[in-house]
Parts: sequence; structure tokens; C-alpha cells
Amino acid sequence: MWFKNLTVYRFNKPFSVDPESLEKSLEDFTFSPCSSQDISKFGFSKAMGKHGETLVHTAGDRHLICATKEEKILPSQVVKEALEEKVNQIEAEENRKLAKKEKDALKDEITTTLLPRAFSRRSQIRALILPEIQMVLVDSSSAAKSEELMALLRKAIGTLPIIPMSFKTPIETQLTEWLKEGKTPAAFEMQDEAELKSDSDEGGIVRFKQQDLSENEVLAHIEVGKQVHKLALHFGQSIAFLLQSDAAIKRLKFSEEFRAGNDDLGNDDPMARLDADFALMSSELIALINATVEALGGLEDTI
Repeated sequence: MWFKNLTVYRFNKPFSVDPESLEKSLEDFTFSPCSSQDISKFGFSKAMGKHGETLVHTAGDRHLICATKEEKILPSQVVKEALEEKVNQIEAEENRKLAKKEKDALKDEITTTLLPRAFSRRSQIRALILPEIQMVLVDSSSAAKSEELMALLRKAIGTLPIIPMSFKTPIETQLTEWLKEGKTPAAFEMQDEAELKSDSDEGGIVRFKQQDLSENEVLAHIEVGKQVHKLALHFGQSIAFLLQSDAAIKRLKFSEEFRAGNDDLGNDDPMARLDADFALMSSELIALINATVEALGGLEDTI
């Protein structure tokens, strides 16, 4: 349940949600496994996994949702080889070249035949709907997958007035200033990883890992015009992460000490432990987002 990445959206209109109404809306889009002829299926599943009973898990004004995707694995090379064999057979028997339309029809036929025997894989993606800060946090490093979940949620509830999180000042400008000055806002501590890019088309990209970012070797790249587009940071004593210039927050890692905050509850009641961990995680993520917004100079005004 612990989030590993954040793609952040903000509501551009005041938004609130009733948990019971949200649950009912999601029920019409519940995940069901692929049938023999389905290439993929995508739908909402239990927010707390096997220990939960509902599609929405709510604590206060925080709502956790989860979607499951199943995809059939049908390698294109397998289809291509089967198609070539079939085309060669027909062309030899009928002594003619098949038209493109005929080949396309054969490809569809072969795909239909192979699908029931194809393996499938499942993946899940979770999101936190947070009316208290008017944001949605998606646990994904992929913008495309995040958008897919938001599209499904919008379809389920009918409206979802969100836009990607963006700032008044470009993030790379702030990150570059932090690195140049060798200090960050009080809530954060700079780590040992960064990526710098040149704004010019001819310029390059340089990446540093396990490197003292205050060294002249690093700062020299800023002097020649490169800007910091990725910077590893630590928030308080709880979360390590990589902040990117596109506002994505990646490689979230909650410290062992922080995750142990509910150890006194034990694991006798898995749902109670999950609920406590959810409250702990969501509170710290809200604190992280609020601190990030403040450190970067505030959100861009909505139109």
C-alpha cells in the first residue's frame, strides 16, 4: 500500500466527494478478468486488496482507490510468423498475391485464434483523492498510466475537474538555485543525485549519482548554462525521493523508522494495521506536498 511514485493533479474547481456515492459510482466499472477473446481489461478493485471489502477506503476526507489491469501477452513476432506461414500457404495454393485487406483480415483471424492460449499479466495502480488539499495523488511513475486511471475515474463519476500540478516558477529554476547555493528550504535535505540539462538543442545531459553535489565538477555545469531537472531530496526523517522538473515525484522511499510507527499494533488484525498505515502514509504525503508547494514558490494560478 505504501506509495512508490507520485503523479500529482490538482482540482481546478472546488471538489468534494461522498464516499458512499463514490463507491456506488465505481461499482459500475469494477474489474473483471479477460475472457478468451479480450486483449485487456481495466477496472476498479478493492482499495485495500484481499483484506478489504470496498472499492473505496476512506479515512476522514481521504479516499483511496485502486484499479486493476489485465493484459494478454501475445508477442507480435508470434503473430507475424503465423501470418507469414498462412499467407505463403494461400498464395501457393491459389497462385496469386494477397491484397493488404486480405492480410489484415488474416491477422485478425490469427489473433482471435491465439488469444485464448495467451498468457496474461495483471498490474494495479492506486490513487489518493484528497479534497482537504484539493489534489489527487496517483502512485505511478508513468504519466500515461496515471491519465488512464483518471480517465476511468472521470467516466465513473461523470466529472473530474483536475489539471496536472504546476508551479509559478519553473521547477528547474528553483532546483538549480538550490544546487548552486548549496542549500534547500528547511523541510528538505539535498542528497547525492542530480541530473542537469542544457536548454540548447546542442547541449547535453549530465547525471551524477553518489556524488557530493557541492563539488566544483558539478557546479561547473551550472556555470555553462545547464539547469537541474532532477534532484534527490529527503523530507524530514521520513521520505527520500527524486523531484523532477515535470513535477513528478519518483522513487519514494519511506524510512524504516517511519514505517515502524504502527508496529505497536502488531499484525493480528491485518485490516486494522492497514488502516493505521494508510492514515500514517497519507498524512505524511500531504505534508510532503504542502512543503514542496511552499518550497517551490507556490502553484501556478488556474485559468
